[in-house]
Amino acid sequence: MSDRPNIVFILTDQQRYDTIAALGFDHVDTPNLDRLVNEGTTFDRMYVSSPSCSPSRASLFTGTYPHTNGVFRNDETWNYSWVGDLNKAGYRCVNVGKMHTWPVEGAFGFHERHVTENKDRAHPNLPFYLDNWDKAIWSRGLEKPSRQTYRHREDYKECLGAFTWELPEDLHPDVFVPQTACMWMDRYSGKEPFFLQIGIPGPHPPYDPTQRFLDRYEGREMPAPIRDYDLDSQPTPFRELRRNHLEDDHDAVVHLKEPSDEQLQRQRQHYFANVTMIDEQVGLVIDALERRGVLENTILIFTSDHGDCLNDHGHSQKWNMYEQSVHVPAIVWGPGIPAGQRVSDLVSLMDLGPTILELCGVAPPDWMEAQSLCPYFGDTPPPRRDTVFAEHARDAILTETEFVSMVMVDNWKLVHFVDTDEGQLFDLSTDPGERVNRWDDPDCAGRKTELIGRLLDWRIRSDLRTQKFQNVLARSMPV
Repeated sequence: MSDRPNIVFILTDQQRYDTIAALGFDHVDTPNLDRLVNEGTTFDRMYVSSPSCSPSRASLFTGTYPHTNGVFRNDETWNYSWVGDLNKAGYRCVNVGKMHTWPVEGAFGFHERHVTENKDRAHPNLPFYLDNWDKAIWSRGLEKPSRQTYRHREDYKECLGAFTWELPEDLHPDVFVPQTACMWMDRYSGKEPFFLQIGIPGPHPPYDPTQRFLDRYEGREMPAPIRDYDLDSQPTPFRELRRNHLEDDHDAVVHLKEPSDEQLQRQRQHYFANVTMIDEQVGLVIDALERRGVLENTILIFTSDHGDCLNDHGHSQKWNMYEQSVHVPAIVWGPGIPAGQRVSDLVSLMDLGPTILELCGVAPPDWMEAQSLCPYFGDTPPPRRDTVFAEHARDAILTETEFVSMVMVDNWKLVHFVDTDEGQLFDLSTDPGERVNRWDDPDCAGRKTELIGRLLDWRIRSDLRTQKFQNVLARSMPV
């Protein structure tokens, strides 16, 4: 057995922070994730660097912000991944499930990729691609559920994207992917340490758990969405984002202007039942590590690429800077990781990149904008972040702004648009629900100026810090 730890990195898609019971949210059943929280270290204020799939993931796997690595949309090319550094250091690097890279099956440092992509790709604007999950369903003579099949339902426009999975449970993507990873652990005969990235497609919509998980939520009251606010107070780009969702059934979610309380409860029951379904698979992954005899030498990391509004603030899914979109759970568990530790400092999702490298004995590149979280696992006080940033641009759904940025300092959050004088400013210490936008509040003018200044300083320092990374990209470009 190697003295270097194996790493199992479980990355779900669109899982908001309030989805783990042990973090204080008893509306959801998550016994296996609760175990990780109780026996590992949880980062309670983990923020993504972009509130959509590929930009967040490209940032995570480069240790740089989207404006540095150039990935602002799902179809923009990735040019680097730190997985290649693990590969060169002697790790067997395997991806099972969703990475959302472009090209979809590019190596990006992995020895093996067994790709399963989005749950729903049945849209004329998306490129045609058959992944492992498509092939598995086809081999059984079945048709994959998607917006094209769900549209035949009489209640399609009333379901808010929440449906019951009716095919065999082993073909559900949130079962198929982790079980494929378990098969890999059972069958792989190599002896070198491994980095196994498990990309679970859920709880991204369609919200489609099987009936046995839905049964656990029957009659259970879910937290109601944040609705006591004025939609007209939101900046124009976010109002237009909402209109976009009302006009297009993205990912089989027919967004409604005034959904009933019953519809909202049903949507949330499906979403959290899907999380419980994923939680069961986390337990089975742990069992597979134990069967292989490597559990005591494996560090397991669990997090998500961004969250989901679930009708909070009147929005569907993500693409905005509300807490439900940008705040995600993050747990590190295994040998050498303090048990039951809850970290309340601000941290960025991309910080997991240099953290994994250092856990594996690999020095992170000095141009990385991400900061290793390893000091939290030792006795030396860590260099504390007092600021996190997020950004989004050139998006096909958030269309009414060229560029939106978020800066968060302590409990103050500012959202800035490059093409409008509108914006958002929230004091989360007194307004955790982000109901009162203080952008135009004269009492907050100083704070607003300070945070906009932080954005300016960040962009300048970011360009200076990542000059060597730009050289890496230049060398990788074809002549």
